[in-house]
Amino acid sequence: MSFLSAFRSPNINNELNKFYSTKGAVLLDVRTAQEFAQGHIPGSKNIPLQSIQTAADIISDKSTPLFVHCLHGSRSRQAVSALKYYGFSNVTNIGGIADYQGKVER
Repeated sequence: MSFLSAFRSPNINNELNKFYSTKGAVLLDVRTAQEFAQGHIPGSKNIPLQSIQTAADIISDKSTPLFVHCLHGSRSRQAVSALKYYGFSNVTNIGGIADYQGKVER
């Protein structure tokens, strides 16, 4: 693994396959409510990064597998760190919806 690969976001399309095959997993979109309303991955839940401390109000079991994304992967990387800080133990940054190739809901 190169030094720069540590800063590269994962491929959301590949990571979504892992989400779909993980029982009980939650797909978490940490973009703003306005961005989410403009288009989101079907079945995703929206908790904006600036409100990430409220995640436990929505997801009570902190061992729930969380697959986190944003627009390009930067906010989701920050959200993963925050979620771990708040006690969530199974959290994965899956990158940004900008690279997503599937269906979008509005």
